[in-house]
Amino acid sequence: MAEPNELTTNAFFIEVSGAGLPEVDGLFIPSTAPPAESESGTVSSLGYWNGRMAWDRADGKSARSPSLSYSNSYKSWRICRLDGHLAYDATCEDEMPPTDTEWHVYKKGVAPAPKVVLHHYDPRLPCPDPNVVFVIGGPGSGKGTMCELAESQLGWTHLSTGDLLRAEREAGGPAAATIEEFITAGKLVPNDIVVTLLRNAMETVTRTTGRNNFLLDGFPRSVSNLKAWNEIFSQDSELPKMLYFECPYEVLEKRIMGRAKYTGRSDDNVESVKLRFDTFKAETLPTVELFKSKDRCVEVDTSQDRQAVYDVVASNLAEYTNKDLAARPLTERAEMLLGLRPYPRQKKDA
Repeated sequence: MAEPNELTTNAFFIEVSGAGLPEVDGLFIPSTAPPAESESGTVSSLGYWNGRMAWDRADGKSARSPSLSYSNSYKSWRICRLDGHLAYDATCEDEMPPTDTEWHVYKKGVAPAPKVVLHHYDPRLPCPDPNVVFVIGGPGSGKGTMCELAESQLGWTHLSTGDLLRAEREAGGPAAATIEEFITAGKLVPNDIVVTLLRNAMETVTRTTGRNNFLLDGFPRSVSNLKAWNEIFSQDSELPKMLYFECPYEVLEKRIMGRAKYTGRSDDNVESVKLRFDTFKAETLPTVELFKSKDRCVEVDTSQDRQAVYDVVASNLAEYTNKDLAARPLTERAEMLLGLRPYPRQKKDA
């Protein structure tokens, strides 16, 4: 275990909800408790207890400090009530409170066990601005594959407007019917829906993972998309870089029809492909020209082999990519996406 003077500052925040105990639910902030000796003989330091990060209730009403901490004696994370009595615990040796493990209801707890969410930034404050690169290209241009490569190999977060819209549609939310109507007709979904989904997704990722490098796949699809973006992220902020994936229509059609047998997507057919490509030319190319005029557009020829395309993409993301991630060998997933390794065979039903 690290010595107190070697410990990094605890800058995380924990949100506990659904515990059934009002005095447990709420925000827990990095502990400011003075040094003390634990039951195992470990002397705490600011923001730590038993050599691991620890948290107090944000309202300052915790009678015991810290109130979310790790016990070396019991090898478990523990959540206490305001009176100091143990309410919930999770037996494990994880460095941080587990967010994907069901907590045990202890003597002073009330079922159900709580849900624990870890925040990399204080949720009471505005979320840090995202670092964004727009990725635009016609249907089948390979932008999704390259974005997935950058995510798995370089640590960027890939957000596809198409995926976000489909997920919202399938969830049956308030905008589901509108999204279904526009997608089926091959038209662009209203700007307010698209930008709201993007903003919410980026904030969730940044707060819960600390990552703020984003590739926005399929955005902005129109000048009005960009206007809606500027209304939320300020006209004064620097215009993001755009990667424009160029590819002849004949190649695009061949790719989409080749993947149709696997995707099951209702819009992967010849008629929809032509409609989507015509919409792309009419609505999206003016946005590409705008970015070119401001010297913020990088054209990528995606009719060439995937390794060459990936090299161009990686070089244009290098400024903000974690150098350790960029230097590591290709993962198995990256090799599959690049066509260097076959995908695992699907088992056939007996």
